[in-house]
Amino acid sequence: MILITGTTGLVGTHLLATLLKNEAAKSIRGLYRTERKKAFALQVIQRVYGESIFNLAQHIDWQKADINDVTTLDEAFTNVDWVYHCAGLVSNSPSLRHKLRKVNIEGTANLVNFSIAYKVKKFCHVSSIATLGKEKNNALITEESYRENLNNSSYYSIAKYGGEMEVWRASQEGLPVVIVNPGVILGAGFYTEGSGELFSQAQGNFPFKIDKITGFVGVRDVAEIMILLMQSEVTNERFIVVDENLRMSKIQFLIAQQLGKKLPKVKLKKWMVYLYWFTEALVAIFTRKKRKLSFDVIATLLQDRLYSNQKLKSVLNFEFTPIERVIKDACLDFQKADDPY
Repeated sequence: MILITGTTGLVGTHLLATLLKNEAAKSIRGLYRTERKKAFALQVIQRVYGESIFNLAQHIDWQKADINDVTTLDEAFTNVDWVYHCAGLVSNSPSLRHKLRKVNIEGTANLVNFSIAYKVKKFCHVSSIATLGKEKNNALITEESYRENLNNSSYYSIAKYGGEMEVWRASQEGLPVVIVNPGVILGAGFYTEGSGELFSQAQGNFPFKIDKITGFVGVRDVAEIMILLMQSEVTNERFIVVDENLRMSKIQFLIAQQLGKKLPKVKLKKWMVYLYWFTEALVAIFTRKKRKLSFDVIATLLQDRLYSNQKLKSVLNFEFTPIERVIKDACLDFQKADDPY
């Protein structure tokens, strides 16, 4: 039995659809938290992957569970051999600081503990490039780049790094693991959260262009790479999953062009971000509205980061989908979605 956590998120939904191309529905168990999220994920699969995969997805072993509620996990792990841990919280909101740790660290600890107890054969953990160290003079960041001074990291980065530490701890206790560190993941179906907001922002003629360089990858590639790594003999290793290092503004331009919208023209500068943070904080004082941006993330928000995928390529003979094609496919889906927002 294959267990997927976060089955109703961007990576989990596309991973499920990809697995169903070769696996019987009865061999997959998907965890979900709400019926609304489950229905939305199935809708994305139907629209993106077609009726045959949609029909299979409806009949996997869906189980309602929360990775922070151990009482719901005991049944979920029955007869499980392989675990894909896609669940996680992505946010830079200061109001979610404690929840980030709860989900990304404690939730991961719960999952690896159950995996050890149930003698799972292999565990794949979806992390992020946010956990990696940095290199001087914009040299390529690798899996070995040294991470230092956690005090200068975002809440999200610290929480995902803590999750990785739980996975490495489990590997020392005998659980075979692989960790993937994807870059900015682009793909169809989720346009109100994470990187999906780039599409809804373009639809609304978002005026600011972001000139930072970072790594990008298509969600289908992430799913296929995870499966290949789980099927391989590789264990207790981590892999950067990035196709191309590109300027965010290029991605914004490609999306805007594909959707027939105005190109963003105003270069976003650090002082603008600080002004936004101050204004948001001031509004929060009087309205109690939750803030989206924490102060600690601003210092590195616009810094360039370039990532190497050579370790992954040395292990897998994998051909990435060009980012322009990923964006084109996602934009076509965005235009078809009944409620892309």
